Amino acid sequence: MNDEELAQVIALRHDLHAHPELSGKEVRTRRVLMDFVKQHSDFEVVPCPGWFYACRHSEHPQAAPIAFRADMDALPIEETIDLPYASTVPGVSHKCGHDGHSAALAGLSMALTGKPLCRDVYLIFQPAEEIGTGGEMCASLLKEKGIREIYAFHNLGGYPEGAVVYRHGLTQPASMGLTLSFAGKKSHASDPEQGINPSETIARLVLFLKEACRDQSRGLLLATVVQIEAGSRNFGISAGSGSLSITLRAEAEAEMNRLKEALCSQAQRLASAQHLKLSVSISDLFPETRNDETCLNRVISAAKQNGYSTIPMPELWRASEDFGSYLHQCPGAMFYLGNGETWPVLHSEAYDFNDHLLERAVQMFASLI
Repeated sequence: MNDEELAQVIALRHDLHAHPELSGKEVRTRRVLMDFVKQHSDFEVVPCPGWFYACRHSEHPQAAPIAFRADMDALPIEETIDLPYASTVPGVSHKCGHDGHSAALAGLSMALTGKPLCRDVYLIFQPAEEIGTGGEMCASLLKEKGIREIYAFHNLGGYPEGAVVYRHGLTQPASMGLTLSFAGKKSHASDPEQGINPSETIARLVLFLKEACRDQSRGLLLATVVQIEAGSRNFGISAGSGSLSITLRAEAEAEMNRLKEALCSQAQRLASAQHLKLSVSISDLFPETRNDETCLNRVISAAKQNGYSTIPMPELWRASEDFGSYLHQCPGAMFYLGNGETWPVLHSEAYDFNDHLLERAVQMFASLI
């Protein structure tokens, strides 16, 4: 990209940042990105319910189609830093950098305009990554179009600015949100034996979590309490209902499911013993993200060809990512671009996407074609 094009991509990123939208509500975001690709590139824009993709077909394809994906949803976090393009939406902001991911992918369409392609190229603009539903929604495009490779990047703090960071094999784990709800019976606080209070059952289940995660022989196994509720702050009433919400995380989806079954079985045993009614709900379900070796090696080669420093990631990044939904459909790779070693962490109020990564992300994608 030349300086003028880069300035347009940065302006796009700032516009998206100023008007963030939560998962599944990316109405304006989708429209702005579609308009940008239409106005600044020769890619065909194809709208889909809640998302869209852009494509350009090669006149003489010599290789199978390739795809690139960007997410576009924001987070329920208040904007507290002073930015000329600060969020205008109370309680919502781009604190994970999806504004940068989407702007970079739109920039790729502009960078490729008018240039010959050796294969068909698809650009997927995905919603709802933060809750794990967007990837599954969009991944069907891969088989529909015969796409044989897919790539994505994520910005990441703690690494030198612009460094291409990667990990062979598993790079991000599977996770799910599990809520165990218990229905009992209220009573006067002076006669708790007349009711059925779920608090003890919930407490016992919290203590059980450590035991359930003790075996780490098959990799990371983690159960994190995110919320406990029981009754209300009414000192005359013994609680008659309550719930425990936990995030489960594991290197493999099978291990995560085994952990879920162990917790649900223990919850049912404890509930039955106390005559409580148990209900279970699952949300924010993320697959494991496991890089294809051939595709990852292409990422590393592209970085080296461009003169970018490369850094292997010694341990998996514990945050989950629904890019794994695509990798279940075809080979691909997720790589990371360093924000800077002291850059604020993702999902924190102090965070903002590093604009210096935009041009590098575009060049990496272009080189992979």
